[in-house]
Amino acid sequence: MSDFFEPYEQLVRIVILGKVFEVPENNLLLRQMQYVAPDIGGGRYCWNGECRYCEIQYRREGDATDQPALACRIKGQEGMRITKVAFEIKYNLGEALAVAPLAGESSAPVKT
Repeated sequence: MSDFFEPYEQLVRIVILGKVFEVPENNLLLRQMQYVAPDIGGGRYCWNGECRYCEIQYRREGDATDQPALACRIKGQEGMRITKVAFEIKYNLGEALAVAPLAGESSAPVKT
């Protein structure tokens, strides 16, 4: 599966729907989600922004409000919080979300 990812040296911590994940830096957010939920690769995503199945809302550290975006078009960054996701993403992330620790808990984040 590593052929899908851009080169990276470390994992960064992001929060998706209140759950903590460590994902490879320097990658599009949808690829980072695929890192923790391989089912993303089998989803109905076009990977070029046309289908809109990867719509999200996110907030970076220091932002006061959520911003809309497509997960296939932005790179996830350390501390990013994804606050809303399209149904397709939520469906594909279901198992990972079920086992990931809540943001603020002391247990280790999910990584593959």
